[in-house]
Amino acid sequence: MKILYLEDDINLSQTVCEFLEEEGFEVVCSYDGKDALDATYKTNFDLLLLDVHVEHLDGFELLKELRASSIETPAMFITSLDSISDLSRAYASGADDYIKKPFALKELSLRVNALLKRGFRAHKSLVEITQNAKLNILTHELIVDSNTLQLNPKEYTLLKHLIKRRGECTSFAEIYINVWGYEETHSYMSLRTYIKNLRKHIGKEHILSIKGIGYKLV
Repeated sequence: MKILYLEDDINLSQTVCEFLEEEGFEVVCSYDGKDALDATYKTNFDLLLLDVHVEHLDGFELLKELRASSIETPAMFITSLDSISDLSRAYASGADDYIKKPFALKELSLRVNALLKRGFRAHKSLVEITQNAKLNILTHELIVDSNTLQLNPKEYTLLKHLIKRRGECTSFAEIYINVWGYEETHSYMSLRTYIKNLRKHIGKEHILSIKGIGYKLV
């Protein structure tokens, strides 16, 4: 069983990680929300253990994004927050359990095993785009009807970004940052080419041009 553990307190992270490894789990530790999000898109985890107040992307928003992308990996929040409103946000974002700091390691073990024994191994490597098209986030393949297409890295990253923002307009600037990064050279013509290729596969009507602003996946 593979667990992603998001915690920015290094000492606590090491303690919990060592304990879970002694319990027989493989643990990937992450210290900020964006890294945890990226790791979850790249790896098929059996369970997510998430702190809330971490850098770049808090735990609530991280899990909300994953659920919006049809990733149903069981998730438990480990946090010092304990108000009813915080508990409501946790479950509204898609959490399966919630444990308050400080906690006993034995209690954590019981909760982890209880979640896994419920048969929640529901991480979906296939994310539905349309009725006929799905994206395999593990192999970077696009499946349209019965045909499997290998996307190049930019096409995959662009499509994944549009899926994360499904139904919303994502601006050119946001796409450049998320698809090309800060150190790569981007161009409007290159973006148009990638959009054209994706439209050819999933249908022009599903990627809308918002004139002068950006694109929207519908």
